[in-house]
Amino acid sequence: MSRQFDALDRACYALFGQRAATPRHDRDRQHYRATTVRAGFDVYLARVYALAALVGLLTGALSAGALLVLAGPLLASLPAPPLAVALPVGLVVAVLAGDLTIRAGGRYLQLQARARRADIERTLPGAVRYLRVLASGGADERTLVQRVAERPDAFGETAVEFRAVHSRTALTGSIDEALRGVARDTPSRDLLAPFLLKFREHAQQGPDAVESYLELEARMLANRQSRADREAAGVLELLAELFVVLLVVPVLLVIVVTVLGVLAPSLGRTVPTVVGPVTLRTLVVYGCAACAVVVGAGAATLVDSLRPAGYGLDWYARSADLPGMVRGALDNPADAIVALPVIGVLVGVGLWLAGVDAVSSALLGYAAGAVPVGLVAVRRARRDDAKDREIKDFVHGVAGYVGLGNPLPRAVDAVARDGHLGPLKADVADLSFNLGLTAYGDEVRREALARFTSKVGTPLADQSIGLVTGALDTGSDAETAFEALQTEIGRLYDERKGLRSQLQIYVAVGWTTALLVVGIVVVVNAYVLGSFAQLAAVHGVGASLAIDPGAVDPERDRYRFYVVTQATMLACGWFAGAASRGRYEALLHSGALVALTYAVFALTGMMG
Repeated sequence: MSRQFDALDRACYALFGQRAATPRHDRDRQHYRATTVRAGFDVYLARVYALAALVGLLTGALSAGALLVLAGPLLASLPAPPLAVALPVGLVVAVLAGDLTIRAGGRYLQLQARARRADIERTLPGAVRYLRVLASGGADERTLVQRVAERPDAFGETAVEFRAVHSRTALTGSIDEALRGVARDTPSRDLLAPFLLKFREHAQQGPDAVESYLELEARMLANRQSRADREAAGVLELLAELFVVLLVVPVLLVIVVTVLGVLAPSLGRTVPTVVGPVTLRTLVVYGCAACAVVVGAGAATLVDSLRPAGYGLDWYARSADLPGMVRGALDNPADAIVALPVIGVLVGVGLWLAGVDAVSSALLGYAAGAVPVGLVAVRRARRDDAKDREIKDFVHGVAGYVGLGNPLPRAVDAVARDGHLGPLKADVADLSFNLGLTAYGDEVRREALARFTSKVGTPLADQSIGLVTGALDTGSDAETAFEALQTEIGRLYDERKGLRSQLQIYVAVGWTTALLVVGIVVVVNAYVLGSFAQLAAVHGVGASLAIDPGAVDPERDRYRFYVVTQATMLACGWFAGAASRGRYEALLHSGALVALTYAVFALTGMMG
């Protein structure tokens, strides 16, 4: 297969490789340097041009053919042959489609560079704090770069950039040139590039200068990150206000259209659509439902992007095989989202076969599959939160014993015996036993700490215990490492707790909006539809008042209100769950709101 792709690349390069040298793609080349695309720029651009040629040929041929088929009678009335008109149109469409494809290829590189820049700016502060602790052990700049490069799980794209520095150093033999090269190509021109250049300058002055610089830079980046978090909170507040307006408006529009249907018979005229002729009123109603779903999905995506990575439930890894997914379905949200939706499919099909309408069957099937996945996620999150609380106390306890002059194994053993560690007790006991084997070498100590981090299984543990491991490996003494860790873990825990409190406001916004919409629709169904149905039934009361007797059908309109309301429930649930802990909890909130709304409509007799 790789040989076939190599042959295709050679063919594309032979046809379009010279395009990479044109001035049009100078900016694309700059964006390419900031990405991690493996193919060379010339090869990548040749692929894009080949795809553009294929897309242009297909769209041009389809456009010309469609014009001949659909507008054949009109073209026949022209003095020129139909083919003479269709071919130029197809050629114009082909050129436009090809140009759009080429622009999309450049846009892809730009988006890749932006995504990497955002990840670097998010992970660099933690990487700098890690470097500061490593530098306290007297490690040289090559060792510092290598340690960060080895931890892409904790430092993301920052680790990728440091890995690039490490690789260039190995190739050129000069870390000075490697730092300058990566600083030139990195997408983070305002943050990582100046850091690398200043790091290079201080590295030439010795380890003490590096440590002092890293300490100062860590404080500056922490202040910058705090400002960025405040700005993100402001954006989130504006987004929440806009979300409420955009979700209430569709429901109010449906109510207005339903009421106006009595006085505006023109809303009942049919218009052609891809699914056949439908009334204008029906088009507005179901368009509002689709709008609510789109708004909810967009708002949830934006909220998820504003929440810092590692502060939700989206970092869990899925099991590699089917038996592992089945075993982990009740503990790991990433496995549950694959295994448990089968319940929803069975429930939805069963309800449909039992005579429940298709929309309700699909929605209740969604709820039956989504709620269990969300419950697994919340259960796991609460357990992880409890572990994070205990690991903070564990670190403070170990730091206290180490500060009194006890070696690390003895300090951990003392905390394991005397501390009240709750769900962390078994993991700490295992760590204590493994650290007792350090007589066999430092490698056992590293493995023990890595095993402990893996068993705890939370981002906070990975960020904090990994700091100790790296510091001890580079020669830092345990007292210095744990002193830095106390500050780091306290800061991380307080950040998480504060962020969690802030995001609960937007969970309340989602649920309040949902309940408000349900209340409005229930009132309209109970008191407004009946009155207007009676009004519509009075036909010909006055010549000046045009009333459509079929404009209001309570049963039909209640069902339409139901569909729009359920679409709004999905949107509100996605928004609330994404604000809380991400996509897994979004399933829980949306499924619960869907089930609640169905129950309200059924109990109030509005489903008939």
